[in-house]
Amino acid sequence: MRIRTFAVVVAAGLAVAGLTAPVATAAPSRLWDDFNGDGYRDLAIGTPKESGGTVTVLFGSSSGVSPARSVNITQNSPGVPGTSESGDQFGENVTSGDVNGDGYADLIVGAPYEQITGKPNGSVTVVWGGARPFTSGGTVLTAPNAEADGFGTGTAFADLDGDGAGNLVVVGADTFWWYAEGKPTQDGALAPEVSFLPEGVHLDGVVAGHFSGTDGSDYVLYGRRTDGTGNYLGVLRGGPGDIGYSYSVLAEGTAPSGAAWDRAVAAGDINHDGYDDLVTGNTDVAEGGSFTVRYGRAAGLPATGRTYTQATTGVPGTDEAGDEFGAALAVGDATGDGYADLAVGATYESVDGHRSVGNVVFLKGGSAGLTTKGAQSFHQATPGVPGKAEAGDHFGSSLRLRDINGNGRADLAIGAFGEDVVPGGYDDGSAWVLRGVTSGLTTSYATAFNPTDFGYPVPKGRKFADVFGR
Repeated sequence: MRIRTFAVVVAAGLAVAGLTAPVATAAPSRLWDDFNGDGYRDLAIGTPKESGGTVTVLFGSSSGVSPARSVNITQNSPGVPGTSESGDQFGENVTSGDVNGDGYADLIVGAPYEQITGKPNGSVTVVWGGARPFTSGGTVLTAPNAEADGFGTGTAFADLDGDGAGNLVVVGADTFWWYAEGKPTQDGALAPEVSFLPEGVHLDGVVAGHFSGTDGSDYVLYGRRTDGTGNYLGVLRGGPGDIGYSYSVLAEGTAPSGAAWDRAVAAGDINHDGYDDLVTGNTDVAEGGSFTVRYGRAAGLPATGRTYTQATTGVPGTDEAGDEFGAALAVGDATGDGYADLAVGATYESVDGHRSVGNVVFLKGGSAGLTTKGAQSFHQATPGVPGKAEAGDHFGSSLRLRDINGNGRADLAIGAFGEDVVPGGYDDGSAWVLRGVTSGLTTSYATAFNPTDFGYPVPKGRKFADVFGR
């Protein structure tokens, strides 16, 4: 179904000049996802499932986001290093942070399948933010050595060593690299002093957080065992000293505490005790899937946590085979009470007799941790949500909870990679934004957009909004 709430106003490519992108008029906000420094967090959307890949950035404002304030960034955009090529998967993961130390957030984009002559696959592109964002070029980093295949499989930007400044971290299929503060250079990649990853692990990504009392950030690395024995989840302590020395395995195999896939890991302070908490999804646990919460503490993340399914008292829905509850996760404070909340995607949930429509469950945080009291459920048949519940939409396939209108409450961005938009289309993809309110989430002022709203073609299987920036 064609979902449309905005006019087409943006040309393909990096259209900052024609767009008149929002320009900061004061000192930059230093928010880690505010690319133009105007004090509003921005929304980055990765669409890697087409030739080369595209990242679309929608600039936040007091009224939220709109394609009228957006840019499309590809490897063919002016000033962006590289060339868009089929299979690169540019935008397979997207994050941000002030990499060059100028006060503006920079866009960090992984392309783990980019082919580099004489090197293993993979690259990471950093596009500089600024008062006129993405007009000052950027830099590209490729595999530091012959073992770094899949370089750019995951990225994070956080204080690794506890000195108060952020570091860029990049993982490959089975390698971990970090860069000192300031503009990263190709020869500036640093390997851990202690090799810590076991043989036979293929990483899918990395999430940074203040999970323990260690100075700096800790890093959760997640993926799977190459021998087919299941998922893999480990945590690397940051702080000064020998990076790599303190590493532990949190979960392996198909136990409820494992990680499921590359969107099913998220972090935030759910109980507001000063430590980030880790949430991991596992669609193979229970009939319809699950997620597990581990609460951070001074001693670090525990090996086990509490697992929730749709059979858990108070969780909306029914635990049914194939729902894939927990396939996508996002953590953020939607109510503005200081406690991070949780959104959970069930991407194959049936709605009104239609299969694989998809559904999103919202649960609140509190002093005792996650609660099912006041839980909410949203899909395309929910009043106020634009669109229509149709088979194969996969509503909730990607999620992000961040405050984009500056009112102190996180807003939920929702992707549906299976939404059909154009006549004869297939898996074109669409995105929605629901606003945060003191009671949770509301469908009032809900917005929706799809690739045609940004002026670029919609090949079959594009899967727009397959990835949201962390």
